[in-house]
Amino acid sequence: MITAQNINKSFGESKVLSGVNLHIDKGSIYGLAGRSGAGKSTFLRCINGLEPYDSGTLTVDGVDVKGLEMEELRIFRKNVGMIFQNFSLLERLTVFDNVALPLKCWKYKRSYLDGKVKELLGLVGLSDKIRQKPRTLSGGQKQRVAIARALSLDPRILLCDEATSALDPKTAQEILALLRRINRQMGITIVMVTHQMSVLTSTCDEVAILEDGRLDSKGPVEQIFRQQPLSLKNLLGENEVQAPAYPKSVTISIIAGNELATRMAVDLGVELTIIGERSGATDQAGSVLLLRVFQHDYDNIARYLNDARLAWRTTTPMCSFPEHVSCQAG
Repeated sequence: MITAQNINKSFGESKVLSGVNLHIDKGSIYGLAGRSGAGKSTFLRCINGLEPYDSGTLTVDGVDVKGLEMEELRIFRKNVGMIFQNFSLLERLTVFDNVALPLKCWKYKRSYLDGKVKELLGLVGLSDKIRQKPRTLSGGQKQRVAIARALSLDPRILLCDEATSALDPKTAQEILALLRRINRQMGITIVMVTHQMSVLTSTCDEVAILEDGRLDSKGPVEQIFRQQPLSLKNLLGENEVQAPAYPKSVTISIIAGNELATRMAVDLGVELTIIGERSGATDQAGSVLLLRVFQHDYDNIARYLNDARLAWRTTTPMCSFPEHVSCQAG
């Protein structure tokens, strides 16, 4: 999806990026980490063509960014959404009009525009704020509006520049959960610039750590924390970095279709993975769904399934069910 080969960038005598090489897979959530001034945001802006680079090759979704003319660059950017730390909303516009702004710039028909904006505000959980102004919203709600706006043109890539740095920890985790859900449901590749370790360990699949403009370390997040490269220690300002305790997972089986998993993830704000589905498993239901969920979400999920009077149980591997049973843990 995104491939950088020997990217170099300078501002005057100051070299910001030096020989950066990395590849970001389609559909992944990729973290760009590093100390202030390491070149993270500059590289992010190179990806969408906002910042030209001096030499090297940067291919994004099959397109060589450097070779684009002005109109080609405009069309290219349509496929690359971006959200910022400070939200970048227009205070004089309503939530609806902020989200609709890119669609208006591209002269979409009003009928399509109305439906698209309402769909996106539903996705980010702000349908009831559609006529409000940004000044009436919390920081988390403002970032949700910014996310909806970034998705308005159906981009294939979403760039996040310190998108949770201005938020309190609880709100930041809610925004990260929303981004994971968007990645999972829409298949959008997400690139996140961050200096927050919680973002890397809870959200990103892989990470690249920049050190003085050079790519020092890259790989799966858990692998980087276990290897403890010098760039990671420098980033944290510690002599020794402990590998994070990754959340333990639990596998559960439910008599339900996969739409139940999507609805439950939205209602509870949790992350889960569909790892199996067997159609026609019983006379009473169309399928048995096998889900992997984080252990810290287990109690909330159990209550949700019991309240819905669904047949379910913790299981490995797939199991069969008695009729009309709502199972507890075990």
